Formats: sequence, C-alpha cells, structure tokens
Amino acid sequence: MTGVFKEEDGLAHHCERKPHVSIGKIITKVPVVLAELNLQIHVSETISFPEPVLEIKDIKKRVHLTQCRLLLPSKKLFIKGFVRKNIQYASPCSEIELPTETSVASDLHSFTVDIPFEQVTEINEFLSMPVMPKNNTREEFDFIRSKTLPDGFPEKDELMGNDISQYHQESSQFYNELPFCELLSSRIVEWDEALDRMPLPGHAPFHEGVFTQMEEKMVLDIRLNVLQKQQIRVASTTNDDCMM
Repeated sequence: MTGVFKEEDGLAHHCERKPHVSIGKIITKVPVVLAELNLQIHVSETISFPEPVLEIKDIKKRVHLTQCRLLLPSKKLFIKGFVRKNIQYASPCSEIELPTETSVASDLHSFTVDIPFEQVTEINEFLSMPVMPKNNTREEFDFIRSKTLPDGFPEKDELMGNDISQYHQESSQFYNELPFCELLSSRIVEWDEALDRMPLPGHAPFHEGVFTQMEEKMVLDIRLNVLQKQQIRVASTTNDDCMM
C-alpha cells in the first residue's frame, strides 16, 4: 500500500532539524562599534640594501597593526604597526657579462624590510559610548576588643580598641571588557629616492649607476573600527512556519 505524504509530516520533520531560537526581548553580548576612524600617518625612513642596486623593479606592501589600544577612561587611541615591504631589484652582475658602453648585465634579487610607524589620536565623537571600566576596591575593617588593664589602672577600667594581631579586609575586582580594533582598509602613497647613487665603473653606459641607500617618504591612510563587547537588548521575532 502506497503511503500518503502529508504536508504536516514534512513540516514536522523540517522543524526537528531547526535549532532552538529564543523569542522575545533578549539580552545578548556582542561587539559594538564605538568609532570608525580614518587615520593618516606620515613615515620617513632610510633603507639600506645589502648590495648595489641598479634599478627597483617592483615593491609589494602589506600593512600590519601590532597595537591598537583605546586608553579608557580617556579618549586617546594608541596605534602601532609596520609596513612590510618586499623590494624586487636588479643588481649588476659582472659574472654574467662585463659592462659595455651599451649594456649592463644584472640579476634579480629581493629584499624584505619592515617600516615601523606609530601614532596617538583622540576619538572626538563616539558612535556608541564605551562602557567605562569599574575600579577595583579594597577596604579594611576592624572589630572592637576589650582587655583587662594591668596593675596601676582602676579595677573597673578596660582597654578597648582594635586587635592589632588580626587583619580584616573586603576587596572587589571587576573584569572589564577591553576595547579592540578591526583593520578595514589601508592606502599608501610613497616616494622613494636614492641617496648615494654613483656611476658604474668601467665602460658602462654613462647614464647607468648604482646605490645602496634609499630614502622613503610614505603617507599611510588607515581605516579601522574600534569595538567593545557590550550587553544589548534585542527583539527576537520570527515568521518561520515552525513557530506558528
């Protein structure tokens, strides 16, 4: 006998695989965006190569942050990081062929260097206010104690005060949420110029030369979010058939 498929049976099987979802006004803890910032950092650095450079062929750059710290309860944001640069260059190689008046033989090499940067900026306007840290507390307290006085004092008198042989304290510690950052994008405008370029020796072309030091000027634009985990209230509703 062929079974008859009912729509209610299929719906029940579908609902069994659905995760449980709490409905109503719910308190959850999620990262909240405190601020979205566009920072501009100026960098000037001198790069020294391990060998003579005939020509820069290509430069690949990557921005890395090593520190992004909002110093609560102030509005100061401390930024630290570096730009990883992989420089591909041509270096003269007389082992291939000696220079002539019209040619120079060279081979390709690469040199990787980290260019550090840092900046302190102030967040003038928050998208959402941060939850300020609560201060730890520590308080001492004592109990009064009475003692009999030695000879020389009236018989009915007593020594009343705290007992220095005991120590009592109440302390509280709060585990505050530390704001953190999320790097969104970066843009670099750079100017690289040789510092010690000199002509090639021998019978090389007059316009060719080599250098070992290069001055770099960089304008680094960084876009980032500052976040903090906070408790927020959300309204959870559904139009799912399983909840009908």
